Amino acid sequence: MKTRFIKSVTQGAKTSKVEMPWARGRRRAEMIARRETAQPLRKSA
Repeated sequence: MKTRFIKSVTQGAKTSKVEMPWARGRRRAEMIARRETAQPLRKSA
């Protein structure tokens, strides 16, 4: 039972094509642009 579960999980991982936000391409460029434009508010005491 345990080996069947592990085989099904590894098979699912091989067929899954999830695009991560930090991957190369358009989404990565958009993420970097958002990070560069966001300026945190700094308050000094």
